[in-house]
Amino acid sequence: MDLSRRATLTSSATLALGALAGCMNEPSGNGTDSDGTESESEAEHSGYAAFFTLWDWAEHVAGDHMTFTNPVATGEMGHGWEPPADIQRDIADSDTFIYLDTAEFSWAQDVAAGLEDDYDDIAVIDVMDGLESSLLPIDRDADTDRTPDTDHEYDPDSLTVDGFEVYDRQSGEEIAYWHIDHWHGSVPDAPVDGHAAVEGVFEDDEGRILPLGDDQPFQFDARVLDGADDDVVEIVSHGDYVEFHGLEAGRTRIAFELVAGSEVIWDTSEDSMTADVVEELDESDVPEFYDPHVWVDPVLAQDVVEAIADGLADIDPDNADAYADNAAAYIERLEDVDRQFEELAAEAERDVAVLAGHDAFQYIEHRYDFEIHTPVGISPDAAESQSDIAEAIDVVEEHDIETVLYDPFETPNPDEDIPQMVEVLLENTDADTYEPLTPVEGTTEEWNEQDWGWIEQMEELNLPSLRAALGAD
Repeated sequence: MDLSRRATLTSSATLALGALAGCMNEPSGNGTDSDGTESESEAEHSGYAAFFTLWDWAEHVAGDHMTFTNPVATGEMGHGWEPPADIQRDIADSDTFIYLDTAEFSWAQDVAAGLEDDYDDIAVIDVMDGLESSLLPIDRDADTDRTPDTDHEYDPDSLTVDGFEVYDRQSGEEIAYWHIDHWHGSVPDAPVDGHAAVEGVFEDDEGRILPLGDDQPFQFDARVLDGADDDVVEIVSHGDYVEFHGLEAGRTRIAFELVAGSEVIWDTSEDSMTADVVEELDESDVPEFYDPHVWVDPVLAQDVVEAIADGLADIDPDNADAYADNAAAYIERLEDVDRQFEELAAEAERDVAVLAGHDAFQYIEHRYDFEIHTPVGISPDAAESQSDIAEAIDVVEEHDIETVLYDPFETPNPDEDIPQMVEVLLENTDADTYEPLTPVEGTTEEWNEQDWGWIEQMEELNLPSLRAALGAD
């Protein structure tokens, strides 16, 4: 993904993001499996993956046809990790290197660049490539004035829409609004084989924000206008937001709709909007400083797994069908995790949890519409200030939170210890229990003994912990 690589070559981006090089563990020393033991396989091909999650996914996709090495030691959270001097040479002895081309993994970027410059016979697979339209900016806007009025009994037959605004779901910024009978602004471009997503905010003549969603009185949708090119874009409504999936480069005309049940009760066909699909996004269309934690999202994970399968098929075309089948089977499991998150969000009594750790879960929050409040941002190196601590205490008390969450990788011993911040919250609030929430970027000795990968960490730890924290038990 050239965009993030270029970003790291500028001094400003390096300074701004260098502290975010966390989410990495230290090398295992022997460069074999994630538990530091030597692999025993007759597989003809081999590769390296930059950290635990990519190693786990690569192993599932490869099956018996390829073995992978994770150079990161079990149980260690070596953010700012410096790899051994010979790591590039070790990786060059394999067939492929799978990594995320983002500044938070600068060591992997450097290794990938070296491999591409000095070696012709190793495939470098950047699984961030193609995710540009899904990347969330670090400083995504949070507009609290868009809270819907769910207490009012709405009559769709007599409803008057007095205002309609469109927000870029990626950045949270307002990008267009409807004025009387015409548009101001535009929707973001969608890349071919990617998508752009927008949120709608409808206001009635009494100033109430209409509740949108599959389980709400109203739904937000869009359509390609009659006579316009319907081969350019596919429109998918999620009830409270709309995705434009790019099919082929081109332009078409669309109208947004407010739907009640199955009936369109208001639309913007009086002045249609242009939707553009481009071959690829310009660099300016991608957040300059974005959250790298795409791997926590079970939907984006499906794209990454497919990218791994495609990359392995290029290396080993004789087993391409096996890689595709393995990826499809694993994606079914990822879809099940997605379904479990959807159920959790629907059953939760509250929409806020508190995590005593850094913010590695923005993609989860964004997709399932709940908040995981953290006292610090996305850098695991950041320290809580007194005001950060006071704010976290206030959030726990305001929402009657009984269970606080902690990141097991932000303790000296992930299998036994808890952060001091957890103790502070328990001492100063009515919360009385704590549960782990892993960013799914590493493993521990205990989890290795249970053969836990990404799926198991999500199902055995994160989903139960979030159920407790959000009151979905």
